[in-house]
Amino acid sequence: MVTVAPSPIATRTPSARRPAVRHLGPNWYASVMGTAIIANAGAALPVHVPGLRNVCTVMWALSLVALVVLLTARALHWTHHADRAREHLLDPAVAPFYGCLAMALLAVGGGTMLVGQDWIGTRAAVVLDTVLFTAGTVIGLAAAVAVPYLMVARHRIEPGQASPVWLLPVVAPMVSAAVGPLLVPHLPAGQWRQTLLLACVALFGLSLIAVALMLPVIFARLVTAGPLPVMATPALFLVLGPLGQSTTAVGKFADLAPGVLPAPYAQGFGVFAILYGVPVMGFALLWLALAAALVVRARRRGMRFSMTWWAFTFPVGTCVTGAEGLARHTGLAVYDGLAVTLYAVLVAAWAVAAVLTVHGLFSGELLAAPRQGPAAPAPTTARTT
Repeated sequence: MVTVAPSPIATRTPSARRPAVRHLGPNWYASVMGTAIIANAGAALPVHVPGLRNVCTVMWALSLVALVVLLTARALHWTHHADRAREHLLDPAVAPFYGCLAMALLAVGGGTMLVGQDWIGTRAAVVLDTVLFTAGTVIGLAAAVAVPYLMVARHRIEPGQASPVWLLPVVAPMVSAAVGPLLVPHLPAGQWRQTLLLACVALFGLSLIAVALMLPVIFARLVTAGPLPVMATPALFLVLGPLGQSTTAVGKFADLAPGVLPAPYAQGFGVFAILYGVPVMGFALLWLALAAALVVRARRRGMRFSMTWWAFTFPVGTCVTGAEGLARHTGLAVYDGLAVTLYAVLVAAWAVAAVLTVHGLFSGELLAAPRQGPAAPAPTTARTT
């Protein structure tokens, strides 16, 4: 009897068949967010730049394609590497990045209404944004509950491990609050519009309070335990996300409230947009200066490129949209200048992160297994005299 050896292909494990996605974590959605915010922030920039809107539309299309590709890759990750996916959920340093999935859906959806409709039409844009907004909001709310639950019930976290990454799942509802108002004018007048607008206000409130609970812990960790590890230092920019996004949200509420809510509340949102947005934007600029100084320090100590560099994009972009809202409601040229300056920083940061990400993909470094730390040296004894 002849024994036929099994084919190597037939016996290959799922992990061997899909090695490229085994180490593809949820943090990759940050690249979609960072690309979409280029379009979203550029669409409302208070200066006229020839061709800018076309460029923003191209960036929105790029973010949409990147989202589809990444959703497919992550589906393969869960299908063929469920063990690794479970490890991510049980890792307190990785689990919070599941908030990025929600924010990627929401950011691309918002761009659909702001610039995407130029190419696909208003009707298709409303349908696509409705799908993305609904999915992003549901996933964001789930992450805002599930990730803190895992942190309390399953993760084992030391006081010195507090990180700005913890903000990601609780900021996702704030992104819903900021982009949801774009759909309000496309709903029937009356109860439908009021319900969606006030639902966005509720999302704003729950996210704001959750962030207010997290931020003191993060700042206390910096003061008592020192700077973050060198490679994690870009995560400090994540603090800008809830600051800029909440300022953006209150500006959107003020834009739409006059045609949706009764007079006293409509005027109240206009006042609130300034009374809230001005001091929060001031603190955002303070934090931006602190974070930039610590990034320069880390760079001098050998900080290399990693996917954490995408933290330089979306959070800064939310400050651009926040400044744009303040420019509309205060009429002050200083906020116009702030928006343009921050947008220039955003574009530069995106260009660097995008080029280095593409290089890392082609070299295989970004999808390789995490490096193991060096082995501890063998204990030695020495005689003293």
